[in-house]
Amino acid sequence: MWFKRYVLPLCVAFGLIFSGQTLLADDSFDVVVSIKPIHSIVAGLMEGTKGPQLLVTGEQSPLVFKPTDQQKHAMQAADLVIWVGSELEGHLSESIAALEPQVRVIELLSSNNMKILPSRGDDVKRDPFFWLDDRNIIILLDDLTRLLEEADPLRTHIYQQNRRKLMQRLTRLDREYEYGYRGLKAGLGVQYYDTLHYFEQAYALTVLEHVGISPGQPGDAASLFKVRQRIVDGEAVCLLTEAGMPAEHAGLLTQGQEVNVGRLDSLGINLKPGPDLYFQLMDHNTDTIKRCLNADMGAADQARIDADSGGIPDQDGIGGRFILTDHLGGTLTEDDMRGGYHLLYFGYTYCPDVCPTTLQVLSLALDELGEKAKLIQPYFITIDPERDSVKVMRNYVEYFDPRLIGVTGSKSMIERVATQFKVKYEKVEEEVADPDLYVMDHSASLYLLGPDGRFIKKYVYGITAEQLAQGLLEVLP
Repeated sequence: MWFKRYVLPLCVAFGLIFSGQTLLADDSFDVVVSIKPIHSIVAGLMEGTKGPQLLVTGEQSPLVFKPTDQQKHAMQAADLVIWVGSELEGHLSESIAALEPQVRVIELLSSNNMKILPSRGDDVKRDPFFWLDDRNIIILLDDLTRLLEEADPLRTHIYQQNRRKLMQRLTRLDREYEYGYRGLKAGLGVQYYDTLHYFEQAYALTVLEHVGISPGQPGDAASLFKVRQRIVDGEAVCLLTEAGMPAEHAGLLTQGQEVNVGRLDSLGINLKPGPDLYFQLMDHNTDTIKRCLNADMGAADQARIDADSGGIPDQDGIGGRFILTDHLGGTLTEDDMRGGYHLLYFGYTYCPDVCPTTLQVLSLALDELGEKAKLIQPYFITIDPERDSVKVMRNYVEYFDPRLIGVTGSKSMIERVATQFKVKYEKVEEEVADPDLYVMDHSASLYLLGPDGRFIKKYVYGITAEQLAQGLLEVLP
């Protein structure tokens, strides 16, 4: 990108942006955020402080938004500017490039921690609607908290308190969607614009077709015909449009047909800015989709009530949804652990004895299984992401076994996965000058998941390779 020298990727910015430089965040500390969904999360984190300024206000769409001179001045005067990227706010790119070097810019689509999908209309471009997968927001929350703490250490306690509140709300939202949305089979739908790519992947929603990618890539007559035919043939019971995105040919799609029409609001166009907006947006979209697909709204309401009350149990008590990174830098989610059997071990590369011993046992057990070992994919998931980078994990797992996949990720997502599998771990500081010389006390069991992604069995530390191989043979077909 021609403005690249001004825009720091999220993973770099959060680690380096304020090293050696502390900003005292009094009333002169200014944060500017481009769009409502992201502003909502930042506003929640900064509640009790001056708070962030929102650029795209009212019923404006970021797709056509152009900053006023006053807004350009506010960006120039800001300490921190957070935007999504040129795929969503194309008219903001020039203003971002013109910012002085002292203005710190975070481009969220450059994140290496979140799951960023390529656009289905142009795989060189990125799909900007990443917030429609709440796992991305869980990761972003942790990254933004760290950024604000480094910028404003005097208010660390405020950011941590606000983070805990937001995480509770995100956890509730996640429970509701996992329990009340996954596998929804009430009906199938089509979309006018392709805004639900993340939502489809996260919640097993099937969208048959879409007309265009966005108003800037509106599709052609052929795509209109394909969507229309899905409706005429009775395959699609629902057509979804987007607030802030004109669907000028929607009438041609529905003319003479009995089909539900639902209007999403993925950008929060019609919602009031503030800490509640993200959650209102997600509730609005899911309710709109369910109604449009003729789902049982009573069951949907009950899922929300159960999530609020904590009445939704974990899947068999173990497992859940996550976004992590494998040792080759690729994205890994719970959906990748479906089809075949998966054997998980939690540890860390600096582990002096327990981890190497367990991984050796795992490798020998797979050798004993012979051809049946091909049915099992082993994983080594770090509980020390601060030291176990992708590069470190790659070197480590390749030394042990070429079949082993190393897994790392953001601190919050590692904590989340460890909690899902009831793995206990604790950082133990050594009495030495080097802060990087510490050990991690942790549970050391192996977890076997079945082809449907569900937990089957746990193998405790101390098991021999022969015992593990025999235990796996009892489960394998």
